[in-house]
Amino acid sequence: MIPNIDNFLLYLKTNNYSLETVYNYERDLSVFSSFLDESSTPFEKVDKRVVAEFKAYLASRDRITPIKKEHSGEILASKSMNRMLSSLRSFLKYLIEMDYPCPIPPEAVKMSKTEKRHPQVAEFLQLIKLIESPAYLENAPLVALRNQAVMEVLFSTGMRISELCRLNKNNIDGTGKIFILGKGKKERFVYLTPRAQNILEKYLSTRSDNFPALFIPYSGLNVSSDKKRLSPNYIQYKIKEYREKLKINVPTSAHSLRHGFATYLAENGASPAAIQILLGHESLDTTTRYVHASDRFAEETHRKFHPLSEIETKDNKNI
Repeated sequence: MIPNIDNFLLYLKTNNYSLETVYNYERDLSVFSSFLDESSTPFEKVDKRVVAEFKAYLASRDRITPIKKEHSGEILASKSMNRMLSSLRSFLKYLIEMDYPCPIPPEAVKMSKTEKRHPQVAEFLQLIKLIESPAYLENAPLVALRNQAVMEVLFSTGMRISELCRLNKNNIDGTGKIFILGKGKKERFVYLTPRAQNILEKYLSTRSDNFPALFIPYSGLNVSSDKKRLSPNYIQYKIKEYREKLKINVPTSAHSLRHGFATYLAENGASPAAIQILLGHESLDTTTRYVHASDRFAEETHRKFHPLSEIETKDNKNI
């Protein structure tokens, strides 16, 4: 057991961190705790060598998952690894700040090098097919309508999947404006397109219950009203299922719809500052990482603006 974890989590709560953030810290530190237990290493004996071994543990298939407490069997992505290392670093900083014993300086926990991947966003027409696919891929009409409404709202607003799952029916006004409490408890407005508003109204017209949540599962009717909500895991699973059935080869998730939202707004001339506000980012630098020019747009830009694109060579003229 790592000492003072409960105090650290309480510290986060009293400093107004969201429950989701507190949960993420708790989950990440539980992985480090499992590693120390498996290696019979007391927390006070943690040094640079132990941190290096922990990084190797995270990169292995033998690490214990924080929820099911079983061997993962999968290699952890570098971004996920760095998130766990960052959680450990934040915990060590807390120990120092509160004058608790700290076995190693936080800066001794080095991040791993991340992969540099070619940024990909599915083509616009592919995203439209994905959004509309529940209408003909789902057998149950209510599920089809609800899931299409979910997809439409995600792509229309660019909101995070966690923000969507927390939405209540009373968060939406008659104009399609949605008031949300986002990451870091920052408030902002997002907006529905007319087609998204239309689909959402059709979905809500089928609801005769008193549950406050905007999107609910159609099972477990005995669940209390405050807990009856569609889960992020279900939405991610369904998006993956639709993508595979449509044979869209670009990896696409709920987060990809958020990236696509930013990308296609930018391609149509939207101000980066406006996109930043809509996404709820503190920094414009963060927003620019979300705006990935599609390969098609990049190709069209090259043909349109390259200085030699309109000039034929002598050889070409003689052909």
